[in-house]
Amino acid sequence: MKRNIVIAVVTAAALVGGGTATALAVAGDDDSTSVTRTDDDRDDRNDRNDRDDRSGEDDDAGRAAAPGDVTAAEAVAAALKHTPGTAVSAELDDGSWEIDVLAEGDTWHSVRIAPDSGKVLGAQRDDEDDAAEVRAALKNASVTAEQAAKAAESKGTVVSVDLDDDGDDRGWDTETRASGGDEREWKVDLRSGAVTTDRDDD
Repeated sequence: MKRNIVIAVVTAAALVGGGTATALAVAGDDDSTSVTRTDDDRDDRNDRNDRDDRSGEDDDAGRAAAPGDVTAAEAVAAALKHTPGTAVSAELDDGSWEIDVLAEGDTWHSVRIAPDSGKVLGAQRDDEDDAAEVRAALKNASVTAEQAAKAAESKGTVVSVDLDDDGDDRGWDTETRASGGDEREWKVDLRSGAVTTDRDDD
């Protein structure tokens, strides 16, 4: 009777503790020995779950940093549909496309686009004061930010487009990422749409 009580108590302690335990009971006049071993693999399952969770976080981080299904040109088009005006830049940043739009009345807007669906995630008005310079740079231009992004796609996945309105070397500065992760910068002509290597990237 005492042996059964001891086995029951030790087994219960092993189950409550969540570990592996061995219960040993010896009868007084009897040489027989009863051994109960309980293996609990909950710790192993928890370790696997932790590894799976960490793996999922890494995957999410990778997706956040990498271009999605929506191209730069498509992101610009979606932003302009939401906020009409002139797109001046597009950049894949912090897991979303961020498009700067110069609207009527020289007001600036920043529109965020989801890289996997093309949906508008948000928009806000920005305080910028270089509207005159941008309009002067684009006065005789025939290539838009969307068209520049499409032109640069021949060089790789476009991750940014930005108007360079300084000096005589005006144009669309674009950045592409190759499948191996290498990034290159290109200049797209404002009138012809020709794509050339950005001299600053040499």
